Formats: sequence, C-alpha cells, structure tokens
Amino acid sequence: MAAPLEGIRVLDLSRLLPGPYATMILGDMGAEVLKIEEPNYGDPARLVPPRLKEEGALFLTVNRNKKSVSLNLKDPRGVEAFMKLASKSDVIIEGFRPGVVDRLGIGYKQVSQINPKIVYCSITGYGQSGPMVERSGHDINYIALGGVLGLTVDAKGTPVIPSVQIGDLGGGLMAVIGVLSALVAREKTGKGQYIDIAMMDAALSMLPVMSASFFAGKDVEIGSHSQLTGHYPFYNVYKTKDGKFLSLGALEPKFWKNFCEAVGRKDFIEKQFAEGKDKERLYTEIRSLFLSKTRDEWLKHFADKDVCCEPVLNIPDALSSPQASHRAMIFEMEHPVEGALKQVGSPFKFSDTPVRMQCPPPRLGQHTEDVLTSIAGYTPDELRKLKRDGITQEKKGFFEKLAFGVMRFFGKM
Repeated sequence: MAAPLEGIRVLDLSRLLPGPYATMILGDMGAEVLKIEEPNYGDPARLVPPRLKEEGALFLTVNRNKKSVSLNLKDPRGVEAFMKLASKSDVIIEGFRPGVVDRLGIGYKQVSQINPKIVYCSITGYGQSGPMVERSGHDINYIALGGVLGLTVDAKGTPVIPSVQIGDLGGGLMAVIGVLSALVAREKTGKGQYIDIAMMDAALSMLPVMSASFFAGKDVEIGSHSQLTGHYPFYNVYKTKDGKFLSLGALEPKFWKNFCEAVGRKDFIEKQFAEGKDKERLYTEIRSLFLSKTRDEWLKHFADKDVCCEPVLNIPDALSSPQASHRAMIFEMEHPVEGALKQVGSPFKFSDTPVRMQCPPPRLGQHTEDVLTSIAGYTPDELRKLKRDGITQEKKGFFEKLAFGVMRFFGKM
C-alpha cells in the first residue's frame, strides 16, 4: 500500500531539531526527503553528545527516512545543483535566520521563478517580520516570550525549564501542518506558496486555556494556575508511600465522584471546587491519603475503577510500557555503522496508507551521487569535478581536520 505522501519530494535544508523533526514526520508519511548538508560537517546534530559509534544520538533520532546530499551552497556550483533539485521538488523546508537563503540565492523568490508549484517553508524563532526579526534565540527564549515558560514554577515561584522543547517541536509540528495544507491548496490552485513559521508564535498558539482566562478578565501572572495546572486537588500530582508519583485527572464530576468513592471518602464529593481554607484542607487530606500506599498498591486498587489516575513514569518505563509497545511506538531499525537503532515510532495510524519506516538515518553525503545523477541529471564526469573541487565532498586542510577531530573527540565525552 502507498504511504500518504508517496510521490512528494522534500528538500530539507534544516538542522538540529525543529526542521529535522518536521521532515522526519513527512518522511514517515512516505515523502522522499533529501537532506541537504554542507560537505565538511553536515548537520551539527551529528556531533552533539551523547554519541554512539559515529553519529550523535539526537541526529539518529530525528533523521530516519531521509537521503543525505552534501552540497556547498556558498559556491555557485552548489547553488546550481540545489536549484536543479528544487525544480523537480514539491517542498522546501529551511531553518536559517531570516535573509540567509535569499543571500545564498536559494530563497522562495528565486526558487518559485523556476518552480511556481513549490511549497517553501521557513522555520525561525520570531518569523520573517516584526521588531524581533533579527534577534537570535533558542527554545527557552521562544517559550519565555510566548508565555509558556512562566506558567510552570517551582515552590519558590521561579520558572522551571520544561524537559520537552515546546517551541522547537511545536514549530516543527506547525511546519508539517502548514506544508500539508499548502499541498492541498496547490491541488486547487496549481500554485505553491511561502509559509512563515515562528517558534514563538507556535508557543503562543498553545495557550488556549490560559489566554481564555485572560480574555475573560482573570489575572494570569507568572506561576498562575488553572483547573488543568493544579489549582484544584482533583487535577494534580501526588507522592506515594514509596516516593513515586501518581497523576490524578478526575476533572469531570463523575470521575471525581468515582475517585472519592474508591478511596472511601464520599464526604469529598461536594468539595470538588472548594476554595480557600476548605481547598487547602482537602489538599492536605488527599496528599496524606496517597502517602498511605505505594504507587503499585494504588494502581492495583484503582485498576477496576474509572478514576483517571495513572503513574508518572520515567523515560525508560514510558518507552517500554505495554501500551507504547502495543501502539508500535518503539521499534528498531538497522543502521550500517551504528547497528540496531531504537526509535520512537510515528503517532499517525492510517487505516489504508500506513506510515513506513524504510531508511535508517543517512551517513553524511551518502546519497549525493545517486540523487544528483537520477534527479539533477549530472554525468559521472561532472560529479567527479564537483567532488574534486569540494562542492559535494569535504575538502579540509590541516587546521580544518584538526578542528573536526577535536569536535568529534569532545562529542564522545
């Protein structure tokens, strides 16, 4: 059976996390993803620790189902090769700072002149316009400005950095949604278009609950809570006797009633939305209640009760849970150098056009000659010249080789 995006070709100019995450999703859905990398080092994620035998674990985690094509885009001949590929592609995704692709000669305006059907998506921190367009940043900055970081604080009221890169991954997901929407629109209009994704915008768009409170006239300051962030005892995290944790999500009155009856405290039922001292007393009693049994004892107790109470798992347990295994969310694929690679699977379960996990993450430049021959039409002689001149293969002098060796050494530490 064909995968959903079979027949769609994507040129991936992105690096590290947001763009590669987006193009991996497109690759899982069957798109042919050509990862364009500079010849010397490629995607910096290849060197980010922890490293396996050769590659960085992060690179190996978000770059399956792609082909690596190494091109020096600072040389006109590299740009020429890229444009030949672009003329026969459907999508381009890039994550450089605003203006970089235009200066290289591979921006949307240049590409759309030779391929009006191209869907061109840029992922940046603050977008292609506005007073912050020139500012640098990372995930922590995007979620700080997007209002997300200030919503989770410690006991002293200090914002706590989430362990999940909400801005980066949110930007990648928004890019996927934008690209798929533009491809659908192209079916109607025959034309491609430009998509401007800002990771700060992505963070802001994830605030429907808290923004609703603000628009309704409520104060939403640093560390503010809602029904879904611990304001009430019925939706919170509780420590158990063995020092582990349970998540209680008895939001609807029926689940709260079931919980109260399950723990033998029907007197709690009418106090679900208690405020002030009554709420604090309820919190105290429920905390004490959960501390009376171990996590597994509570799970056994709640097993046949509809109470929305589940364990807080660490990463190893989350990745090996029976539900994750049943949903094929963890699998292995064979890499020619790294051996068996464990991967997090795709969350998309299609009935008729299933996703495919065909290709392991590529070696740097692994598919350059094949792609430039079959798609761009280069001859063997032309490829040899590009390789000799450092357009498609690394051409490092002594100091470049020394620097690369140092980077690889520290990347393995």
